[in-house]
This record gives sequence, C-alpha cells and structure tokens, in this order.
Amino acid sequence: MNTHLGHLLTLLLLFAVPAMASADDLRINDQGYFAKPGLNVTVFADIYPDGHQTGVSIIQHGQRVAANGDLRLETSPGQWSPVPKGLNHQVDEKHQTITQTLAYPDESKDRKGFNPIAYPELNFTYRVKVTALRDNSFKVSVDLDQPLPAEWIGKAGFNFELFPGHLFGKSWMLDDSAGQFPQQPNGPMIDDHGEWLNAPLATGNTLVVAPGEPLQRITITSARGELQLLDGRSNHNNGWYIVRSLIPAGATTNAVEWTITPNTVANWRYSPVIQVSQLGYGSQQSKRVIIEQDARDHKASTLTLYRLTAEGAVKVRSGKVSRWGKFLRYNYFTYDFSSIQEPGLYQIRYRDERSHTFKIGDDVFARHAWQPTLEYYLPVQMCHMKVAEKYRVWHGLCHQDDAKMSPVNHNHFDGYIAGESTLTQFEPGQVVGGLNRGGWHDAGDYDLRVESQIGTVWLLAMMVEQFNLNYDATTVDQQQKLVEIHQPDGKNDALQQIEHGLLTVLGGYQQLGRLYRGIIVPTIRQYVHLGDAATQTDNKTGTSDDRWVFTEQNPDRELYVAAGLAAAARVMNDYDNVLAKRALAAAKAIYRAAAGQGGPENTAFALTELLLSTGDTEYRDALIAQQNSLLTTIDKTGWTLGRVRERMNNPDFVAALDSAASKYQAGVQREAGDTPYGVPYKPYIWGAGWGVQSFAVKQYFYRQAWPQFTRDDDYLNALNFVLGVHPGENTQSFASGVGANSATVAYGVNRADWSFIPGGVISGTALIRPDLPELKTWPFFWQQTEYVMGGGATNYMFLVLAANHYLQQQVAAP
Repeated sequence: MNTHLGHLLTLLLLFAVPAMASADDLRINDQGYFAKPGLNVTVFADIYPDGHQTGVSIIQHGQRVAANGDLRLETSPGQWSPVPKGLNHQVDEKHQTITQTLAYPDESKDRKGFNPIAYPELNFTYRVKVTALRDNSFKVSVDLDQPLPAEWIGKAGFNFELFPGHLFGKSWMLDDSAGQFPQQPNGPMIDDHGEWLNAPLATGNTLVVAPGEPLQRITITSARGELQLLDGRSNHNNGWYIVRSLIPAGATTNAVEWTITPNTVANWRYSPVIQVSQLGYGSQQSKRVIIEQDARDHKASTLTLYRLTAEGAVKVRSGKVSRWGKFLRYNYFTYDFSSIQEPGLYQIRYRDERSHTFKIGDDVFARHAWQPTLEYYLPVQMCHMKVAEKYRVWHGLCHQDDAKMSPVNHNHFDGYIAGESTLTQFEPGQVVGGLNRGGWHDAGDYDLRVESQIGTVWLLAMMVEQFNLNYDATTVDQQQKLVEIHQPDGKNDALQQIEHGLLTVLGGYQQLGRLYRGIIVPTIRQYVHLGDAATQTDNKTGTSDDRWVFTEQNPDRELYVAAGLAAAARVMNDYDNVLAKRALAAAKAIYRAAAGQGGPENTAFALTELLLSTGDTEYRDALIAQQNSLLTTIDKTGWTLGRVRERMNNPDFVAALDSAASKYQAGVQREAGDTPYGVPYKPYIWGAGWGVQSFAVKQYFYRQAWPQFTRDDDYLNALNFVLGVHPGENTQSFASGVGANSATVAYGVNRADWSFIPGGVISGTALIRPDLPELKTWPFFWQQTEYVMGGGATNYMFLVLAANHYLQQQVAAP
C-alpha cells in the first residue's frame, strides 16, 4: 500500500467513527423510544401534560427524572394552562429521530370538556424533534411553521421539567452560577406578565443537574439563547423545577436547539425487587412472592424464607424461583410458599435484597387492617362537621353556607354542567337550604359528588350485611355537628357513617325534587385550597364564596343512587327506622322516574337491590323481561344478578345466567393470567389500584353466587396487589398507615404538609407509557397518590373484611 493511500484511508476512518453507532449508544428500541442500559428517552409517548406526564421525558437508572419537554405559552404552567394538541408522530429509525407535530389551540379543550381551558387567540403549528447522538446524548430541536406573533415573544418557550422529589438538597451548576435545589420555593418574586413567580435560580447556556451524583447527573446545553432554571412551585404547589428557553423573534427552524446528556453508570442494572404483602397472609391463604428483575437479567436465583425468632432468623425453606416471563419492562419470577402455615413473623431474602418483615397467621386481617379506614379516613372526610382527635383538630365546622343553585349552561372547571332541562324550582344563584348536613369531601377537592356519596353508603351497607360489621371507636354527634375520633359513643360507627351519607343524598333530593349532581366551590382559587376545610368558605349563607349545587338529567346515575338507597334501607331499619323508610321511598321513586332509560349495568343494580329490600315481584319480573340485555353484558351485571339468583323463580333465566357467568369467568381467569399478579392490570391515567379493588369486590360476589366458576384468590390477589404486590420498585401498601411500608405521603386534604390520612387508599402505581410502572413519593400526583370517596378506601375495607371472613371460615372448617 502506498503512503498516500494509507493516509487517505486513515482520514476516512477518523471521519467515519463519529457517525458509526456504538453498541452502547442511545438508540430507538422496539417500543418506539430511545434506550440504552441505564437510560430511556420517550418522546410524547404519554398523554397527560396536566399531570407532568408527556412530552420529552427521561428515565435515568430506572427512575423518571424529567418530563413534559414541550413548547408552552407560560413560564410556569399549571393544571388549567393551555396545552397543545398532538398531531403527527413519526419514528425514523434510519436517522434515529422521533418527531412530534403539535398545534395550539386544542379545540377539544378550549372552554369545553371535563376540565375546560381558556385558550388565547393564537394559532400555530410546530414540531419537536429528538435525535440520538453518540453515547448518552440526544438533541432536542423545535421548528415552527411560521414565526410567533410579536406579542408572544418573551412569553412562549420550550419547557423541560425536572422532578423535585429526587433533587431536594442536590446541586446544580449553570455556567458560572451554582447552588442547591431548594426544599421549598423561595423569593425574590418577579412580575412575569402579570403573574408573580420566583426569580430564576440562574441563567446561562450549560446546565449541569446534580453534578455530584453519578446516577442523576444531566447536562443540558443550549445552542440558541439562554437557559433559565426556575422553581415552578411558586405559583403552583404541585409544580416542578423548570428548564426553559424562550422562542426568539423571527425564529422558525431550530427555534430551540438543546443537547442533553444524562450520565449513566457502566454495567448498571435494575436491582431485583421482592414483592410480598406489606401486611402478611393467613395460614390457609395462597402465598406467592414475586421477584421483579432487569429486562437483561434472566437468571433464576435461589430465594430463602426465614422465620424470625427471639434468637434471630431461622431458615425455613430455600429454592430457586420459577420464571414467569416478561411483563411491562421487567422479567418476573415467582416462588410459592403456600405450604408454610406456622404463625409467626417471616422475611424473604433474594440475592442481596431483603423483604420487609411480614406476618403469617389467621388474625393478620383482624386488626390494624380495615379499622384505620373506619376510625380515621371516613371521619376526617366528613363534611358539615367539626372533626377532632384528642389534641388535634382535623378540620373545623365547614360549609355551613351550602349551597347556591348553579348557573345554567356553565361549564365548570371540574367537569360539572347544568343544562336548561335540569333546572329546579330554584333560580340560578338562589340559596338552596337544607344542604348543609351530611356527606364526605371527595378526594383532596372538598366537593361532594352524588355517586361518591352513595357509593360509600352502599359499600358500608354491604360490609354490615355481609360481615356483620359492628365497631365503635368514634363519637358522631349530628346535633352538635361534632366528630370525636377514638371516643366511642355506644353506636355502630358503620351505621353512623351510612346515616351521614344518607343525610346529604336525601337532603338534596328533598330540597331539589331531584338528585344533585354535585356541590362544589365556584372558583379555582377555592378549589385548590390546601388547609382547613372550614376556611374554604366563610360559612355565611348568601355570599360570593358559597358552593354551587349542580343538577343533571342522568338516568344511569339515578338508577345507581336508587340501588344504594335501597341497600341502605335494609341495614338502617333497626338503627333509624324513619331514615330507612325515607331511603326506601326515595329509591322506589327515583327508580320509577328512570326506569327504562338507563343501561343494563345500573338497571340490574337498582332492580336487584330493590328486590332484596322489598321482595316485590315487580322488580324480579322487570329483570326477567330484560334478560337479553342483562346477560349480553354479563361482565357488568353478573355480580349483582348473582345476588338474587335464588329469588328469580325462573329456571330458564337462571340457566341462561349460569351459562353467561361461566363464560365470563373463564375470560376473567385468562385475563388475570396475563400478569404475574393474578389480577387484570390495565392502567389508563390513574394508578390501577382503584380499578383492581372494584374488580375484586365484584369478584367476591361472583364467588358467592358461583363457587364452581371462581376462586377465592380472585379477590385475595387483588388485596395483595393493594398491599404491596404490584409492579415497580416502590412496594408500598396503597392503604396509608397499613402494613410495614405504606403511602404516608398522599394526595389528601393535608397533602401540602407531606402527610396522610390513615385508612385512605391511594390510586397507586401508574403506567408511564409505554412500559414504566411508577409510584413516586410525591403528594401532588393525583394520578398516583390521591385518595377518593365512593370506592377507593371503602372497596379496600370491604376486601380486608372479606379476607378476614375467608380465613375465619377456613379455621372453622373441619
């Protein structure tokens, strides 16, 4: 080879190396996002900017650390800020580029929909392009179809949000400036186009996030314009840290151009996660530990079960785990230890990991399990009362000014709307008396939704009826409007809570001549209130801060309420006969008004509860007359139809019902087998915990009606799921204050204090699309850590009572 040719080949190789992909470079995977060991970058794979869950996002060493990278119209946007609509999504593997086209406004949300947003007069289309570079780096660029109008220069910019919970106390460097990420937002304050915000922490061209933390370090460099580092919590408590670049005047192509380089640690792998109930298991109960491992970790290692004694840990059993397979982004393995029945405390060890200590015993669900929901959560959520616990006042006497009639055709910011057809004798703005009794605040919002109220009533009634629930730890004084937690008053707390729910539902029905849809504050400023419920309004009737009461024309909701009222009438008959009669009379009247107008699910629900409460054959005959529609929707109707199966007195109907239930349950078993957890798991936005619990309560009733088609594990697995056997590295119990490790930072009415309400049950592990299960310790993620009335906590309480009942039956069996 001549010297000239050798030099030429050397030069060609030198220039070719940067363009060649290393095996360790960030590259698009088969899920459509960028991936390499220790790093994933998703590009508009998710759909929830309101919840900090979409845009350009970074998952670094298994944790989502940054999200919502997108062009926004405000420096620090909030829940009701304008968001763009997604248009075309392109994945270009050849050029290792993912491009998302978006536009303002989103007409589907512009002053309409469930959470209406007020959009400005601004129409434009743009593209966010993400391109993989060498190693860990990727480029983010923003192209506009045309320059922004002059009045939007200095306002619109590309925002990238850093999750605060991982950065408190960590450091940052931005050019020559440096500092720590503050625990709370601090001044000085600046006027940002009419909104007061914290001044930027710093500005410059190159930001290094957490420079001293190899697992968290990220470098962001802007090729055009400065970066601003901001604290987005000064105007929104649920905000994140924000990195922002403004769109320059006249800019179109590469209006924003960043290079982002998250650090990765060589040979990093996701550590195995041991998933076992935070509370424990009954001796006769099925017991399975689930091991979650890195996608590249296929090794089935040895698991050891220890019994803990006064002298230390004693080895009970050891064996290799069994491979279950791939689910979401992880490999799963299982180990069955159902044969271990000796009561005691146990711990599992797997490789270098140890589980928490858990209990095996037939009393595992007898105490400290369902009681916190009845002792704390339900009393704390009670509206129109003062709620105290010894030295503590959970909240003062609240909402005594309820309520004014809502405006007509007004689309409320939380999804309520009253049309012309739902007017009552009250004019909009007129005070409706008699609404300042009963009810529970919903979630962290303080509003009263009629389905939440009656759903809670129904579940409590089922607990009394199915499990003879009779427990007294609380004083509830309706005359004094006072609740004293841990001060028994000689009355069944469950019946007192049912009474409280009936007071609001029946009170509204009596005053309005129809059901209310909801009772809620009129302004966003009140709605986001974090503090004592007694200070959300002034408690003086007729002032501008009074809550509004909405009504609606909704036969399905009316049938649902009729069912709950009928069930409540049965269990309240000996406690308050007058209230029970009112409830049953209302249930009958509401059913008559809605009959034939609702869907099969709520029709079956109302008719079965009315049949159980009255024995009247008209309700049985109505069920038989609708056999076709009811049985073709057996997945929605079977659980309630099974409860009156023995009362139908119609062999053909029963035979058809049995056949439909058999086919449906076969499908349930197949679907449950699609996950390692033995329950269907299909989260949408909110964590799947509430849905899993709702499914399990229905499965309990299927089990009672058709033991030949079902298993106790169908609802027991769901309870385990809530108690810690669920996807992801955070194996907390979703039930606050229950189990060895539970959600003690939650989205309740005290979330601003980074606190919790015992017995509240969070929504739980969410799915960050396409495949990351996530449960962060963060009080402002309603989609992960929110409490809710009408199902969340009371479904959990029902399941624990069901599990305890099952264990006691096993003990009593010969």
